[in-house]
Amino acid sequence: MNRHFRPAIAALLLISAGGAYAKNNPMVGGAAMYPTKTIVENASQSKDHTTLVAAVKAAGLVDTLSGPGPFTVFAPTNAAFAKLPAGTVDTLLKPENKAQLTAVLTYHVVPGRITAKDIATKAKASGGTATYTTVQGEPLMFRKAGSGWAIMDGKGDAGRITIADVAQSNGMVHVIDTVMMP
Repeated sequence: MNRHFRPAIAALLLISAGGAYAKNNPMVGGAAMYPTKTIVENASQSKDHTTLVAAVKAAGLVDTLSGPGPFTVFAPTNAAFAKLPAGTVDTLLKPENKAQLTAVLTYHVVPGRITAKDIATKAKASGGTATYTTVQGEPLMFRKAGSGWAIMDGKGDAGRITIADVAQSNGMVHVIDTVMMP
């Protein structure tokens, strides 16, 4: 093989590998999610998660969610935050409410790398409901809902996982359509 073509072939292989990430990992908020990037790096690229990213920054959780983990994040979309009562997000983002904001955000994080298959296996073994304890300390519950999964907080409020199994270098993300409140 001509030595001048080797760099071109190597570049094509790298481009192809990058394309494979997008094919094997769901697109979120119009952006490719790369399993080689952290939760924060990927979330920052999603146009559907700008409120979540702003909240993570305001709570001072960027370093934690950029760390080695692994973490599983149930990531509410901007539309999920918009369903909260008027003024809730603005109130939570105020510096004096940092502890409350941190509690809400860490209620969306479970230690470990949990896939939809893991949720299904645990639900099957537990009579139809999988329960995971969040970093915040309270449980989130999951039940089969049609072809996907419903997520429920301790108060009985429910939402849905809309995009499952978005691999990250330091964990897993599942996009949800509702903000869970501890």
